Amino acid sequence: MSTEKILIIEDDPEIQEMLKFAFEREGWKLIQVSTGEEGLKILRGKGADCIILDIMLPGMDGLKTLKKIREDKNLQTLPVIMCTARGEEADIVAGLELGADDYVVKPYSPRVLAARIRAGLRRREAASVEGASSQKTFFQRGKLSIDIERHTVFLEETPLDLFPTEFAILTQFMSNPDIVFSRQKLITAIRGNDYPVTDRSIDVQIMGLRKKLGDLGDMIETIRGIGYRFKTE
Repeated sequence: MSTEKILIIEDDPEIQEMLKFAFEREGWKLIQVSTGEEGLKILRGKGADCIILDIMLPGMDGLKTLKKIREDKNLQTLPVIMCTARGEEADIVAGLELGADDYVVKPYSPRVLAARIRAGLRRREAASVEGASSQKTFFQRGKLSIDIERHTVFLEETPLDLFPTEFAILTQFMSNPDIVFSRQKLITAIRGNDYPVTDRSIDVQIMGLRKKLGDLGDMIETIRGIGYRFKTE
């Protein structure tokens, strides 16, 4: 049975109770607090394997709490799933740009949230395995494979001819499956900070990449108003 520690920073007692009931079957150890300050204290003491973080919190809000988390070098790779009641683009983009791995909009399904947590835990475990060995340069998702070192992409046994930017985008997606990237976050990941590329340019590159991927093009999911995610399921 799984024993991962899930820290839930949520001030609504009804939501806390709902999540406690829904996650009992998962076997996770739940740590529930109602403020960002309490959450940070837990993280610096007992630690956690994944965080569910509400945006609207008393005192220090969720965005400020996330910023504090990512400023701590020991917590920079910890999966953080943001929750927002309003679902406004500005809140979601702000969360993603501060380093959130994913987001859910209230009211959400506990089953969907549990699936997001499992995905975050899998990514963390994979990153840990890769970090313990040499840096991984080969990724395969179903029929699609990419060899970063050899700069090759294959759809089954057929090589794909990608432009350098398309290759860089696909590398970022395949090495970070299920993570939502805002357009700016994607630009920064492949080109660095302050690179002069417009959102429209990224959209055009994504369009070309989807076309070359053929039937697998829909693995690159558009998150309306936010950016893109590379789906594994």
